[in-house]
Amino acid sequence: MTVYEIGSGQLSLTTIEQIIEENSTIKLSIQAIERIEKCRKYLDDKLSNNEEPIYGINTGFGYLQNVKIEAENLTQLQHNLLLSHACGTGQEVPNEIVKLMLLLKIQSLSYGHSAIALPTVQRLVDFYNHDILPVIYTQGSLGASGDLAPLAHLALPLIGEGEVCYQCNKITTKQLYQNLGWQSLTLQSKEGLALINGTQFMSAYGAFCLLKADRFSAWADAIASISIDAFDCRIDPFLTLSHIIRPHQGQIETAANINSWLEGS
Repeated sequence: MTVYEIGSGQLSLTTIEQIIEENSTIKLSIQAIERIEKCRKYLDDKLSNNEEPIYGINTGFGYLQNVKIEAENLTQLQHNLLLSHACGTGQEVPNEIVKLMLLLKIQSLSYGHSAIALPTVQRLVDFYNHDILPVIYTQGSLGASGDLAPLAHLALPLIGEGEVCYQCNKITTKQLYQNLGWQSLTLQSKEGLALINGTQFMSAYGAFCLLKADRFSAWADAIASISIDAFDCRIDPFLTLSHIIRPHQGQIETAANINSWLEGS
């Protein structure tokens, strides 16, 4: 089994496809760990040396933006944030999408811009590598300020709440932790906000659909080529010169694919 190292680079569709097809495990690079820890320390230092309210960190949210949250209640604020936004409904998101959400969330947090704590990211990595997939629901998010509801469900198991799919069974996170001997995490300031502000729900579906479409496109070219050959059609409409004058790369690639399939036919 291969190991993919999460670093500072962006995940391309090709890399995502490779990780999925090879069933790779993942780990954080040294650089990612350093960035995560550096950003977390920056926020902790800022909070300890600054009494001014910082929105979303030591204040309420939305209309409660002017309500100051005392230091002893900051972890409870983040805990409550996850619980209050985990209000999804409808069908459960397929496991392959949930695993892709985990991958994209880990990659996003690894850039070290959100003040997430390292143990939180590492627990998400553990979820990914052990196929511990949070139960998430398809409805409940507008995507206007991120995929708040789906990502809240993704994050619930971190704090020992919600349900997960593990070894083909749906169980409570409390039961999972008891079975594995794990402890739930206590979120620090801003961590809940970092976990639910993102677009990994829609991004996972988008990436999944694009990868599927790419495979279907390849099969469509092959089927078209076989049909052209079977019906003894003319190949002239697919010659390169007929297509390179147009600014449509996909059209050019499809024509090239058909020519390749029919070479020597």
